[in-house]
Amino acid sequence: MTPAQGWGARIVGLCRLGLLGGVLLVLAACQRTDPDVQLPAYGERPAPGSKLLWTLAVHPLHNPVTLHERYGPLLEWANARLADVELRLEASSDYAHFEAKLRMRQPELALPNPYQTVRALPWGYHVVGKVSGDEDFHGLVLRRRGWQLPPPGSVIRISCPALTALAGCMLPRWQLHRDGLDRTHRLKIEVVGSQESSILNVAHGLVDLALTWPPPWRLFQQREPKLAATLEVDRRTPALVNNALVARDDLDPQRVAQVVQALVDLARDPEGQRRLAQAGLQGFERANDARYEPVRVFLREYERVFGSLP
Repeated sequence: MTPAQGWGARIVGLCRLGLLGGVLLVLAACQRTDPDVQLPAYGERPAPGSKLLWTLAVHPLHNPVTLHERYGPLLEWANARLADVELRLEASSDYAHFEAKLRMRQPELALPNPYQTVRALPWGYHVVGKVSGDEDFHGLVLRRRGWQLPPPGSVIRISCPALTALAGCMLPRWQLHRDGLDRTHRLKIEVVGSQESSILNVAHGLVDLALTWPPPWRLFQQREPKLAATLEVDRRTPALVNNALVARDDLDPQRVAQVVQALVDLARDPEGQRRLAQAGLQGFERANDARYEPVRVFLREYERVFGSLP
């Protein structure tokens, strides 16, 4: 074999290795799991290119499976009535994961809690709607039946889903301070990642008190009636503004308005009402940034009391 032939053989071999490597990379990419929990689509898929695909990211109200069960049918109903946009539901592994998506402006639409809503406005989102039923947006402190306060100075262990969960942690924590519990006892807050986990922690005696809010507590009572019967509400907080629907500021306003209209119309249709009830929601309504001024007022008070925001 001449030197030229030898080099030619080597080049061919390298090309084959490169091709094989490319195939392996493609296969590996196909097997990777997406860190975002993208929930299954509902109904018939539109023809490619016929609709814009917009992600609606929902903050961790529930674990991803429960979120899929409750919110998937709402998006199915809305998608059937949207001409230009198809909504894709996306869950997140925890509050920090969801908030990172907003900071990086990844989802076109999102359903953040009110604290996350206020934080998202400087990141290029604006409020276009909200969940109805502000009277339901309040915090709960749960305890086991028969539990009593230990002697002053004792440690009280408390579970919460996330420090940034406004109704499920911030409001109850502020209420405990307002009631003076942090002045008579040493409160140890343990972040457990989800509303369900917070309730389970107190039900199984891993903590003394659990912080949460009405929707997951109602769902827990439905799904775990025996465990729920061992618990009771220790105290509740005043209500604030319910969760927001926010849109990224680079979206077509007319298409955003169509999405908002579809969600508002859920409560005007018998089938839509059934799906809202399944999701534990009263419905959606239009809103703007100014609607969340009471949240800003509360956050200033929270920061004054605790020294900083989570």
